[in-house]
Amino acid sequence: MTNNNDTLQRFIFESTDIRGEITTLSSSYKDLLALQKYPPQVERLFGEFLAAVSLLSSRLKQRGMITIQARGAGPITTIMAECSQDNKLRGIVRGDFDNLDSLSTLQELLGKATLAITLEPEGKERYQGVVPLDEEHLSSCLEFYFYQSEQLPTKIKLASDANTATGLLIQQLPSSGDHDKSQEDWQRVSNLLETLSCDEQLQLSHNDQLYRLFHEQDLLLFDPTAMQFSCSCSRQRTENALLSLGRKDVLELSAEQGLIMINCQFCSQEYRFTAADVNLLFDPPQPLLH
Repeated sequence: MTNNNDTLQRFIFESTDIRGEITTLSSSYKDLLALQKYPPQVERLFGEFLAAVSLLSSRLKQRGMITIQARGAGPITTIMAECSQDNKLRGIVRGDFDNLDSLSTLQELLGKATLAITLEPEGKERYQGVVPLDEEHLSSCLEFYFYQSEQLPTKIKLASDANTATGLLIQQLPSSGDHDKSQEDWQRVSNLLETLSCDEQLQLSHNDQLYRLFHEQDLLLFDPTAMQFSCSCSRQRTENALLSLGRKDVLELSAEQGLIMINCQFCSQEYRFTAADVNLLFDPPQPLLH
C-alpha cells in the first residue's frame, strides 16, 4: 500500500460510459486523528467521511471546496469532512462520546440525521444537496444522493480502521451510444465491485484492487494525485471573525480578559490578540497623504 498512501487516482473503463476513482489516506488521516481523541467507532466513521470527500473532490473543476456533512440527534451531533480543489483535506466530529459502549452503526451514532453535500466553487454560486441519512452505510446514502440529484447510477465502497481510510467509486455517465450495451456494461462492472471486501480495500494496493475486480475489463488508470491534511485557517480569517462580532462586544471581551485567545476547531492552531491588537483591528492607522 505504501506507494498509494495519501493518493487519489481516476480510471475509466475503455469503450464504456463508466468512470471511477480510488483513494487511500494514511498519513493525512492519522494527522487528523492525532488532533482529537475519538473512540474507535467514531474514528472509523470519520475515516469513511474523509475517504468519501476525497473521492468526490474530482467534481471540482476549478478552485473551491466540497464538503460532506451530517447532522444528527445521536451521540454524534456533527461530522464533517471537506476537500479543496488542490486536494487539501480537513474535518471534525462533534458530540458526546462518553457513553458509546457498543454503539457502532450509522443510525446508532447519529440518530435521526441528514447528509449534506456542498459544492463551493470560488467566485460562483454555492450548491448544496441534502438527503436523509437513513441507509445502513454512508456509501448507500451517497449513492442515493447521486441518484436523486444527478440521476447518475453510482456505486461506492468505503473502509477505514485506525491507520487507513480508503474508498472506491464507479459511476455510469450518460450513454454515448448503444443504451442496451451501456446497461449491460454497468451491471457487469457494478456486480464485480460488490465482491470487494473491506479487508481487501485496506490491505491491497490500488493496482491490486482494480486487477482483482476488473482484470477482464479494458481499464485505464491515471497517475495518482497527492492528498494531504491542511487547514485553511489564518490570522486574517480570525481577525475577520472578530470584526464580524462588532466593536462593542470585542472591546468588552478584551477589557474583561486582557488577552483574547481563539483556537481553530480543525487544527487547534491558537491565535492571540492583545488589547493593542484589538485596538488596531478596529482603529487601523490611517495612511499618510503626501
